[in-house]
Amino acid sequence: MASRTKPKKGYSAVRAATDKLSKAVTVEKTELRKAGKLAAWTSIRQERWEGELQLQGEIPLWLNGTYLRNGPGLWHIADYYFRHLFDGYATLVRLHFHDGRLVASHRQIESEAYKSAKKHNRLCYREFSEAPKPDGFFSYVGELAQLFSGASLTDNANTGIVRLGDGRVVCLTETVKGSIQIDPETLGTIGRFVYTDGLGGLIHSAHPMVTETELVTLLPDLVRAGYTVVRMEAGTNERRVVGRVECRGGPAPGWVHSFPMTEHYVVVPEMPLRYSAENLLRAEPTPFYKFEWRPESGSYMHVMCKASGRVVASVEVPPYVTFHFINAYEAVDDDGRITAIIADCCEHNANASILDKLRLGNLQSLAGQDVLPNARVGRFRIPLDGRSAGTLESALDPEEHGRGIDMCSINPAYQSRPYRYAYACGAQRPCNFPNTLTKIDLLKRKAKNWRDKGSIPSEPFFVARPGATEEDDGVVISMVSGQDGEGYALILDGSSFEEIARAKFPYALPYGLHGCWIPEAAIG
Repeated sequence: MASRTKPKKGYSAVRAATDKLSKAVTVEKTELRKAGKLAAWTSIRQERWEGELQLQGEIPLWLNGTYLRNGPGLWHIADYYFRHLFDGYATLVRLHFHDGRLVASHRQIESEAYKSAKKHNRLCYREFSEAPKPDGFFSYVGELAQLFSGASLTDNANTGIVRLGDGRVVCLTETVKGSIQIDPETLGTIGRFVYTDGLGGLIHSAHPMVTETELVTLLPDLVRAGYTVVRMEAGTNERRVVGRVECRGGPAPGWVHSFPMTEHYVVVPEMPLRYSAENLLRAEPTPFYKFEWRPESGSYMHVMCKASGRVVASVEVPPYVTFHFINAYEAVDDDGRITAIIADCCEHNANASILDKLRLGNLQSLAGQDVLPNARVGRFRIPLDGRSAGTLESALDPEEHGRGIDMCSINPAYQSRPYRYAYACGAQRPCNFPNTLTKIDLLKRKAKNWRDKGSIPSEPFFVARPGATEEDDGVVISMVSGQDGEGYALILDGSSFEEIARAKFPYALPYGLHGCWIPEAAIG
């Protein structure tokens, strides 16, 4: 059992507040059991908490640093409950590892959307599936004007979190205004991350590609269907245009939640799940929310040279639906010439219904029912020899991971390079949501799976052991919501994929989305 560290300033008051809630937490766990609900889909108990966790097992002594996880954590305002997983106000969770001990904390991101909701006790900005209710016709007209200007779009940065090469930590969502800098030690909100370039744009990818020297992202153009590729050097707030990709389908660009990059190229996906101005204007959501499914418009993959901004390939591929790309790299022939781009993703068998399956009502009521749409590790091969078509195939038998796959990570040293292993959330059927952790071996085309029956694990995040020479030499960190209304941090061995430690939270946390790692030497 780990001993207690010296409390930080203000810790005692926070801990005292947590102790007062202990009885309420016990009652809540009982209620969750009776209702058959997981805490994964219920709002966070309180705005913030911090404390040291007691361990089962041993954390490797080399694991020194901080894991930060972002995600929606508050799904209601007063007695109004949101519809969709992606609507929730952002909750940050921090796991700080030092000398085999673990201190955890969580805190809400203080976006304008969150602060306004608290102040006025109602929704004030447009979230993923929610829109403020206008008071009348003129209010509705004004709200439409604010939508087109971006004023009514949310800054609720509840999706991604990245550490820039200069050390700043930024939380992200798909609106450009929803880029918020936070303090990785206190989880305090520093303020909006303001881009100083004048490029404008209302939306961008929620998952930029980040290296020690730069950030690369995509800006979809909803007026003249296309994508602008931009890069921002570490230490600056100025995005510079690399180039532009014109959409081959239409009438709008495909949704681009994420995209991959190789050493020399940016891969721009154009899938037939396309942005829809009509659906954006609706007061009530459609089954595809702010998108529309247009398979007749075609599915494409574009490749842009990072150095010149020139599009070197634009190929048609089979229809696909993906939230998350895993990695991409350059295939070379025996003479070292680049012949193709290989890009892997979590692909939902071209089934856009996955969006509606993530409504909170479905997640809360359909547990145990086999309604999770099938998914696979989809592997694109994009030729660079002028051919007009690329291929999309399964990288391994989807039964290896239960025909469910998403929320992936790899050893970051292999980003944009040939790689062998990926870590993701998989499935053990029947289920309505990914309920296992899986280690994918792309060379042997096999998977190892971890499961805690009735639980929901969040994204498995790989941290390499310092000095490691093997790709899977490290640990995998996840946070798990248990069927008993409790939750814990989980540490698996990256190679064997066996559990080596877990640490129970005082109460279960809501399901989270994505994380980042900050080595201890980089903190402060």
